[in-house]
Amino acid sequence: MTEEVLIVGGGPVGMALALALKRGGMDPLLVDAREAGAAGRDPRVLALAPGTRQTLERLGVWSGLSPTRIETIHISQRGGFGRTLLSASDYGMPALGYVIEAGALARSLDLACREAGVKQVHKTRVSQVQIEAGCVQVTLEGSQRCETVTPSLVAWAEGRLEESDGVKVRDYHQHGIITMARTREAMGRIAYERFTEDGPLALLPCGNAYAVVFTCAPEKAAELMAMSEAAFLARLQDQFGERLHFVSSEARFAYPLLLRYRPDPVGVRQAWLGNSAQTIHPVGGQGFNLALRDAWQLADTLLKSGPLGMADPGAPELLARYGKRRSLDRRSTIGFTDLLVRTFSNANPLLAMGRGAGLFLLDVLPPARNFVARRMMYGARAWP
Repeated sequence: MTEEVLIVGGGPVGMALALALKRGGMDPLLVDAREAGAAGRDPRVLALAPGTRQTLERLGVWSGLSPTRIETIHISQRGGFGRTLLSASDYGMPALGYVIEAGALARSLDLACREAGVKQVHKTRVSQVQIEAGCVQVTLEGSQRCETVTPSLVAWAEGRLEESDGVKVRDYHQHGIITMARTREAMGRIAYERFTEDGPLALLPCGNAYAVVFTCAPEKAAELMAMSEAAFLARLQDQFGERLHFVSSEARFAYPLLLRYRPDPVGVRQAWLGNSAQTIHPVGGQGFNLALRDAWQLADTLLKSGPLGMADPGAPELLARYGKRRSLDRRSTIGFTDLLVRTFSNANPLLAMGRGAGLFLLDVLPPARNFVARRMMYGARAWP
């Protein structure tokens, strides 16, 4: 069976790409190893930048969502002076970002894909990929099917990056503890990024609670996971300070934090996007926003390649064009998050003073503060 574009991965990134291509006149096939609706049960929380909102509006899914607005971002460091406030009103924006459960976004995208007539196959995995003479053959295996397809392009939209095929890896020797926590104070529309000697601590307003990402060393993560709720809240309070007072929390999950990325996101009739192209540290909440920009720009590149039915979506020159278009945004976002982690995740007193001075200068120098804010909101479009 010959397919125009085979999209592997039925999460939000894969569905966004499929929807963009379908609405542009192409007919992609979306394949997911999970059962139908599995992505809609994802409990993780996503921070969506204004640029991401614009893309979701173009895809026609934003109106069905109920995100929590972030109107202010408060950045500080534990045990040192200096802090920065970023405010949406300074930029004439309704919000600096939005927070939503990944499952809610997936359900909205899934509904839009079904209404648009996107072909989807679930409980089916890729078991083999063969490339020969510039062509690609993909074997799909499911509980009731096994077939070989010959797509013009394979778009890998999910999957864990392994240390092979030139993948670059940096182990931060950190784990992220994620949970939902409630506070004594009424919910506001303020997101907090607090840098500690163990790593960044992020609080994102989400509904009537805060989504917490508590970064620490692996051995401390094991200790935190074993704590009672009361002991965990006390540790969280100690790291965060007294701006909020925590009264309860939900189940905790832990995962290692590493940087993995492919220097080149394209190959012979293949393109990698989202987590299959790069997995970055959650500091700054840039991961999904970068992934969605991957998907939107791949769709834009394919749809502008020529009259529909005539252009080859897997042509080397077309994929090279996509790779070039993504280069600046990927390099700068990866570099930005990596620099934040390595600069702010240590207890060196001299660096702590420098960090405090940097946060103070960022707060009193509007051009620098504006650049950081726009960089977080729009990615590479923030560059002059």
